Amino acid sequence: MEGARWWRHLAATHWRTRRKFSRSALDAIEQAIARAEQSHAGQIRFAIETALTPLHLWHGVAPRERAVEVFSALRVWDTEHNNGVLIYVQLADRIVEIVADRGFQSRVSAAEWQTVCRLMEENYRAGRFEAGSVAGVEAVGKLLARDFPASSAPAAAVRNELPDRPTLL
Repeated sequence: MEGARWWRHLAATHWRTRRKFSRSALDAIEQAIARAEQSHAGQIRFAIETALTPLHLWHGVAPRERAVEVFSALRVWDTEHNNGVLIYVQLADRIVEIVADRGFQSRVSAAEWQTVCRLMEENYRAGRFEAGSVAGVEAVGKLLARDFPASSAPAAAVRNELPDRPTLL
């Protein structure tokens, strides 16, 4: 199993990632984030990683662990109301992870986040990377609107604190 994981990561190329997430797909994801953020006071960040480095693989870094690292590196935690959410797509392991800031503790259950992840992964398995990503952003947006509606937030809280453009790692 570990050998298969190493092979998947070593064989993964940025060229394949760019085919799955074209400029138009990245534009669609960015627009979906901008639309979703109009309905809530939360912040959504989207990151796509082709593969882990050999050092990460050597240390057995799990996708969730890497997603937490990316959450920190992209400073998703650094929002005024602790309401940042990272959607992390890891292509070599074929997995989606969602990391939410402490403002969501006891508001959104792990099962709800996992439902969004499985929705996206199902679309990705069918080759629908743009549609799956947009559907995931919309689903996260609905969860955020439920717990951080834009109407209940002060105008200053609705400002865009994080970039909407997906990040390719």
